[in-house]
Amino acid sequence: MEVLRQREVKWLDMLSHWDKWMNKRFNKVRLRCQKGIPPALRGRAWLYLSGGKVKKEQNHGKFQELDSQPGEPKWIDVIEKDLHRQFPFHEMFVSRGGHGQQDLFRVLKAYTLYKPEEGYCQAQAPIAAVLLMHMPAEDAFWGLVQICEKYLPGYYSPGLEAIQLDGEILFALLRRISPLAFRHLEKYKIDPILYMTEWFMCAFSRTLPWASVLRVWDMFLCDGVKIIFRVGLVLLKCMLGTREKLKACQGMYETMELLRALDQRYMQETVLVREILEVPVTARDVEREHHSQLKRWKKNRGEINFKSPPRMHGARIIMLAEPPRRQDLQQNPTIILEVPEPQPELRKGKEERKSKKKSKKPQLPEEIPNPYPLPTDPSPPPPPLDPPAPPSANNVMPEGVPQTETDSPHQQKEPPTEPPTATEAALQQSTQSLSSTELDTYL
Repeated sequence: MEVLRQREVKWLDMLSHWDKWMNKRFNKVRLRCQKGIPPALRGRAWLYLSGGKVKKEQNHGKFQELDSQPGEPKWIDVIEKDLHRQFPFHEMFVSRGGHGQQDLFRVLKAYTLYKPEEGYCQAQAPIAAVLLMHMPAEDAFWGLVQICEKYLPGYYSPGLEAIQLDGEILFALLRRISPLAFRHLEKYKIDPILYMTEWFMCAFSRTLPWASVLRVWDMFLCDGVKIIFRVGLVLLKCMLGTREKLKACQGMYETMELLRALDQRYMQETVLVREILEVPVTARDVEREHHSQLKRWKKNRGEINFKSPPRMHGARIIMLAEPPRRQDLQQNPTIILEVPEPQPELRKGKEERKSKKKSKKPQLPEEIPNPYPLPTDPSPPPPPLDPPAPPSANNVMPEGVPQTETDSPHQQKEPPTEPPTATEAALQQSTQSLSSTELDTYL
């Protein structure tokens, strides 16, 4: 917990000076993303890393405008059918018509209006759902826009040409990372599109355990799509990288079943993150392979129909491509309490009352008699229920016999006995009350 609090303080400092950290100390930002973003700040950090914060500030009111529109009927029907399929056991999406499903519908509908040429793809729903678990609907919308435009451009377009091209890139990189797995998949002619489509299009949100998903997304939004390639390569290498493992899948069907039911040992958070960081694949390697595969695609299949924007490899490239203004990076509170200002007449009345209170002498609180006073305290009046203290033997006189000055000569010379002082009487009463068993409940 102490380490988590220290990391939260560091991330708060980074988010407060985001442009300086991204321009001058990006390697430190990358290292902290690899260690894991603190859960309390993950949503805010994702929005800053993806550039969604800047996009939101530069398009103020755009989401509200799209949200107020009815939407295309053909997309509305498909989106409504997919709502209950996204994380059905999560508390946000467990109930039909709940606030989670409502926000998911709003985000996906707004994207179909924002990008009508792309429309809606089923793989966008889990991406939007993961974002909604960490941020409000408007922030999740702009996060989805950045992922679809900058990180995974063309993935959700008609024809899915971009995902097919990245499948070929993954297969080419696998030859260098795990030759055994590459030869096995090539031997049985298992096309990459058969096993990597859901991995890449959903950014592993429906494949890995939840803790691993969050760590992968922390690195993915910082360093770009090369993290997605690394995760795919790690899984293929772990599942098909040794001869002993290949003996159990002699055929296309057995291999596909093995890749559908991945071993949980290799998907654990600590193991997976360590393996990802050790894979020697950089953004330059991905781009180099992208150009070579694109040439091969054009030679064999012709031109790509859907022209997607260039891919941005990480948060720093996105920030340099679209430099933000200082006000775009200010952290605005999400919960604002409006306190009404007092009216002038009420303000004058309050000031007059304050001045009157200051002019008056402070009234001392009413003193409550202490049942057990100290010897220096003035004696309180004796309680009426307590019996009077018994008189001493020297002062006892029979009733009806008046005491006169001529009772005895010795009595005349002797000074009259003084009654006990109030302090002594109080002490006697206090001693009696303390030793009385009848007043234990009072004490």
